[in-house]
Amino acid sequence: MRKKTIEKAKSLLGSPAYSNDLTSIYLGDALDLLKKIPSNSIDLVVTSPPYNIGKVYERSLPIDEYLNWCEQWLQEIFRVVTESGSFWLNLGYVPIAQKGKAIPLPYLLWDKTPFFMIQEVVWNYGAGVASKHSFSPRNEKFLFFVKDPDNYVFNLDSVRDKNVKYPNQKKNGKLKVNPLGKNPSDVWQIAKITSGANRSSKERAPHPAQFPETVIERIILVSSNPGDILLDPFLGSGTTSAVAQRLSRQSIGFEIQAPYVEYATERVKALTMRMKLPLE
Repeated sequence: MRKKTIEKAKSLLGSPAYSNDLTSIYLGDALDLLKKIPSNSIDLVVTSPPYNIGKVYERSLPIDEYLNWCEQWLQEIFRVVTESGSFWLNLGYVPIAQKGKAIPLPYLLWDKTPFFMIQEVVWNYGAGVASKHSFSPRNEKFLFFVKDPDNYVFNLDSVRDKNVKYPNQKKNGKLKVNPLGKNPSDVWQIAKITSGANRSSKERAPHPAQFPETVIERIILVSSNPGDILLDPFLGSGTTSAVAQRLSRQSIGFEIQAPYVEYATERVKALTMRMKLPLE
């Protein structure tokens, strides 16, 4: 059933830039491609859109136009996600004239979709830009959405934190802590991908806004099952595709910038060779 679903989606999307048994990467506009995906066909969407802050891969828009554009693809994502599916949206900050230097995008976008929001997860990282007239920024947000708050995948045991201070503590003769570990909470302290001659992360890709694989791995493990279909409509350096493939999930990725499509393709190809997956 899942195989038929992804084959139908791929047939409607046209020729991918790259494809194997688990992964398909497409060069094109996210909104245009989203409109071609069948409704209720994607189990999990994980993505980080442009923040409208002038990065090399985006075109800055007036804030009203940017929010309108976001609302359009948010509606499409809701349409394509299955009834028991989830949507994880990574967002940062944006300056707004006469309003603020760093307005959290979740404040502006959380209610621009029919999804039910379970919670905000704070991704706290140790490195970043310095600031003299405010506290140095060290976090971004993930908004965790579902279609049905009474029926969604949440595999907590797959992401429990084994670093428990008193793992053998008991109460009335029973262990107080789950033997698999503790709930990692809604604040994730995971190092950011760094650059530079002396401190560049091993995962460093030629993309200025790259996810660490550890972050995406936690989301995929907790919100999907092996064989499920994932989508990242703003694929960037290809982290979602690579991690999904490593965890035996099927995935579709969209990216509008050809150089990033090329890099993501080479990244997934290398993983494919290590996993010995057949190419299509």
